[in-house]
Amino acid sequence: MGRLPVPRTLRARLTAGLLLLLALACLAVGVITVLALERFLMTRLDHQLAAADGRFAASLEHAERPDESADTRGQAEGTFGARLLFGVAVEASLVHGDTHVPVPLSRADRDTLAAVPPDGKGHTVTLSALGAYRVVTEHGEEGDRLITGLPLRRVTDTVHRLEAVETAVFGAAIVVTGVAGAFWVQLSLRPLSRVAATAAEVTRMPLASGEIAMPGPLPDTDTRTEVGRVGAAFNRMLGHVGDALTRRHASEERLRHFAADASHELRTPVATVRAHAELALRHPESVPDDVRHALERIQYESERMSGLVEDLLLLARLDAGRPLARDTVDLTRLALDAMSDARAAAPEHHWLLDLPREPVTVTGDEHRLYQVVANLLGNARTHTPPGTTVTLRITDGEDHAGLTVSDTGPGVPEELQREIFQRFTRADRARSRTTGEGTTGGTGLGLAIVAAVVGAHGGTVDVTSRPGHTVFTVRLPVARTG
Repeated sequence: MGRLPVPRTLRARLTAGLLLLLALACLAVGVITVLALERFLMTRLDHQLAAADGRFAASLEHAERPDESADTRGQAEGTFGARLLFGVAVEASLVHGDTHVPVPLSRADRDTLAAVPPDGKGHTVTLSALGAYRVVTEHGEEGDRLITGLPLRRVTDTVHRLEAVETAVFGAAIVVTGVAGAFWVQLSLRPLSRVAATAAEVTRMPLASGEIAMPGPLPDTDTRTEVGRVGAAFNRMLGHVGDALTRRHASEERLRHFAADASHELRTPVATVRAHAELALRHPESVPDDVRHALERIQYESERMSGLVEDLLLLARLDAGRPLARDTVDLTRLALDAMSDARAAAPEHHWLLDLPREPVTVTGDEHRLYQVVANLLGNARTHTPPGTTVTLRITDGEDHAGLTVSDTGPGVPEELQREIFQRFTRADRARSRTTGEGTTGGTGLGLAIVAAVVGAHGGTVDVTSRPGHTVFTVRLPVARTG
């Protein structure tokens, strides 16, 4: 047999507990009343036996004389009388109207009657021909024993009738109480339901970033009740969380504005430094080697800083919700152009391109989507050793277009995969990396730009990696026409 279902909700448990207690109370009342009634009826039956004074059984001693007969006067219908001589029942009769009729006794019946002690107290016996009887045994005048009995049928019928009535009444009471109790428990727990609904609403909110409008306070805050204290505590918690989120959003806004302003202000001086370095390197007069080397390093670092400033400015604009272009973009053409640039930048890698037969188009900003593809290919080029195979694949689904960049490099550690799309996350510890003159070092913003641009297009990006197999997957909504 399977286990009985266990109620899990608080409402179900309270209702089940209420019904269980009521059922136990009804069972206790029923058992006590049935036993009390049965005891009362048995006592009254014993009194009737005592009032009969064994006259019917005593008359059986003289029933064999021609001038005597059994005395049935004043005896109740069904009164049983028996005479035992030397412990053996020699006669047994039953009152029927104004006369009596003999009762056949089996050997078991005779043994049962012989076992009744002559103590003048009532005893219950069962006879094969008559059923259950309450009998009393007394000593007769001639050294025999006389047994008088009354049927138990009325007692058992009354007890059974009470059992049936109690079963019906208690059953109806349990059903009515279950319905009313469930309604009352539901009404009493309504404040907790509001707490659960509000908590569920909060869990669906994107609390990690952006401005959050917290739900309003709960109305049930009566601290005299347990549920009211829960509601008051929950309201205080909502207030603290709302204040913390407001401060976090304000801090993010200040940081975002600072990054945007700093990036915008740095563009001009960085461009100026870069221009002066290029101009100095183009001077026709001879420049000492150490000076030329310094100018080349200034030019390289200014180019690198210029790229960092542009990336920060792009992220600040995306964070601010600046709208992107909404044109029809052919992903297959972007993949061809990006793959061509990657081959030229790193000929020592093996570059593979897997495109569908038909063009795959999406709606978005062509320049930014090209930057997504270029950043993913550049990430694979920068963080994998020469000879690594990098594959760019475009797929066309029913509701989205897929773009995957996979490589056979050393892979990304599992603990780094959870934060790889965050800003200034570096994978140098896991994947090979070379920096130096003529090599553009990573800023830790490439994959952050990928995630921001893809998110601005309504898409998703994720990564799966193990040694020898790393896959970046981008999904973008497709552009359907007609």
